[in-house]
Amino acid sequence: MTSISADTVIIGGGLHGGSAAVHLASRGVSCIVLEKDHVGRHASGVNAGGVRILGRALPEIPIARASRKLWHNIRDLVDDDCGFVPSGQVKVAETDDELAALQARSQQVQKLGFDHEEIIDQKTLRELLPAISDQCIGGMVVYGDGHANPYRTTRAFQRKAETLGVQFFEGVAATQIKRHAGLWQISTSRGLFEAPTLINCAGAWGGQVAEMLGERVPVKARAPMLMITARMAPFVKPVVGAQGRALSFKQFDNGTVLIGGGRFGKANIQLNEAQLDTAGLTANARAAISIFPIMQKATIVRCWAGIEGEMPDGIPIIGPSRQENAFHCFGFSAHGFQLAPAVGSIIADLVTTGASKLPIEPFRIDRF
Repeated sequence: MTSISADTVIIGGGLHGGSAAVHLASRGVSCIVLEKDHVGRHASGVNAGGVRILGRALPEIPIARASRKLWHNIRDLVDDDCGFVPSGQVKVAETDDELAALQARSQQVQKLGFDHEEIIDQKTLRELLPAISDQCIGGMVVYGDGHANPYRTTRAFQRKAETLGVQFFEGVAATQIKRHAGLWQISTSRGLFEAPTLINCAGAWGGQVAEMLGERVPVKARAPMLMITARMAPFVKPVVGAQGRALSFKQFDNGTVLIGGGRFGKANIQLNEAQLDTAGLTANARAAISIFPIMQKATIVRCWAGIEGEMPDGIPIIGPSRQENAFHCFGFSAHGFQLAPAVGSIIADLVTTGASKLPIEPFRIDRF
């Protein structure tokens, strides 16, 4: 059987697969990327585009900090600014208990040697967010956080990888994986692909790929929902979340407002589709109105959901497989967008040197 070969085959053409491809190819490693749909079809191209260190799970902080350096120079990496805006991110508190929880979190992070999360009082909060509800009494801010355009970013990584010689095969699903004579052989709808090294960046389908390697992991498919409004007069610049509510909120330069955060539809990976949950969307809209009363005047023009892989502990799998020359990079639990530039570098380090410069022990697959 005729096969297509390279040094590495990456399964999954989303942002993490594209980032791994860019970093590997820039080090002279030839790559093939297999994407069962089209690049950006699921989580990578349809998420909220948050670029944040704020509120990160503690094990993720070193990677998020490394990734932020890359985001602030993202054009140098992929020849595109990806729509990145360092607007800052704010998490608001509406009660004394919520503010105390943010203060405790900030102190916990400081004890680990990090100082990026700053507690702000009501006066500073109003300076940052003039349209904020009177019930908001303070919050936490990370200056230098922000947002980017997810689909543009995902395609920018693809284009950069292609200029470095990476081959993307879209509409090509892996159906079987086996190892033979030192090579990974991936059977697909388009024939056989071979490489000494295999990388699993398959998102919500990452568990299926891992199972082909004999590794069972409890990844669950989730469908994070978002909605966007018609254009409104500018009233907020930072990305806004809330300590006591499920909310992710931002206004773009064109005036439209994106609302999401913590509400999920129904994901069906067998049918390759996500269904919206109107009750969840309504709850998100009410949260937005409560934090920003001006949103009572907003008109919702579109709602959608992506499909993402979520882990029981809320942090991804990043690192070596139990199998020789295979690596995993999935399960980002709806907050992997910001991490992708640095995670691609981690994967490239693992493939080329056998070790990561950043701490990845908490993300090992055998923790389950």
